[in-house]
Amino acid sequence: MSVYHFTLFSTLGCHLCEVAQSVLVHAACIDEASIGVCDIATDDELIKLYGESIPVLQHNNSGQELKWPFDEDALQQFMRGLPEASSGEQ
Repeated sequence: MSVYHFTLFSTLGCHLCEVAQSVLVHAACIDEASIGVCDIATDDELIKLYGESIPVLQHNNSGQELKWPFDEDALQQFMRGLPEASSGEQ
């Protein structure tokens, strides 16, 4: 079974981040994935990197990012472009 591991960079009170989380919850293509959420407000470097672009979904293994705005179709296309996942992916 293939498993993808992602991090969603966001912050509390961000409406777009809430919308992105809803897209991820409802996307059929994400069933084989684990998604951690990282609040950028806790890290100055993350604020510098993502402060004006959140929400951002990052594939943990490759570092590839899908930046907002995205919908289920864009998410599927992003996932098709990722390296093959394996059960041992970190």
